[in-house]
Amino acid sequence: MDWILTCKALILGIVEGLTEFLPVSSTGHLIVVGSLLNFEGEFAKTFDVVIQFGAILAVCWEFRRKIGNVIVGLPRRPDARRFALNVIIATIPAVVLGLSFEKAIKSVLFAPVPVAFALVGGGLVILWVESRMRAAAKGRPVAEQRGARVNSIDEISPLDAFKVGCAQCFALIPGMSRSGSTIIGGMLFGLDRRVATEFSFFLAIPVIFGATVYELHKSWQVLSMDWLGIFGIGFVAAFVSAFACVRWLLRFVASHDFTAFAWYRIVFGLVILLLGYGGGLGWDD
Repeated sequence: MDWILTCKALILGIVEGLTEFLPVSSTGHLIVVGSLLNFEGEFAKTFDVVIQFGAILAVCWEFRRKIGNVIVGLPRRPDARRFALNVIIATIPAVVLGLSFEKAIKSVLFAPVPVAFALVGGGLVILWVESRMRAAAKGRPVAEQRGARVNSIDEISPLDAFKVGCAQCFALIPGMSRSGSTIIGGMLFGLDRRVATEFSFFLAIPVIFGATVYELHKSWQVLSMDWLGIFGIGFVAAFVSAFACVRWLLRFVASHDFTAFAWYRIVFGLVILLLGYGGGLGWDD
């Protein structure tokens, strides 16, 4: 086994797991880190899809009880059917737009410098939303300062789900972040911060699972038993790091906002732009 390639697979797997569910864009990080590691091309694209699947399995495991209850309750429980319907409704907009503009997005935006602009822009949006949240809470009694209209994931209406699904469409732009778009969008539409975060996790399941099946179907020629070890290392690294990240994020949002992530995005994006337009890494091409 090529140990340099193994190290690259391990690094990228960890990057995917740590960034998939944070509002910082896993796709953007994989594009930038992959470019730095000279890990690019059709094989790299297929590898990225495989490790994303590892990350989403971590969410399935973390929420296995909720997912199992919904599946078992579909025939007889209205709340289970409404939850499943909400996930489907929220998934449709991104699927439609993604299939319609896939080639244009990949040909133009899948590069470090466009990712940097999206990182900075998304960071500014997070700062604006958080400032609105603080302004809305100002002057309210402590018990009412959260100010959310929806305080449980089972209270989400189909209209709420559709709005969050529309917000998720911004994630088609590499660097914007799927989790960031759905969480911040959900908060703008009245969802409690933790509810928006959990709903974002559940939305990731059909989106990433569907994208994985679609991309692997298109790239089956790249798959080979010779690469099984490399895929396995990235897959396991993404699963473990994503599992740890999801648990940490749920604790974090209980008492913190997303301002730190916004500043991280802005600084990281500006560094990429400086490197890109400096020409030192060839990203200005």
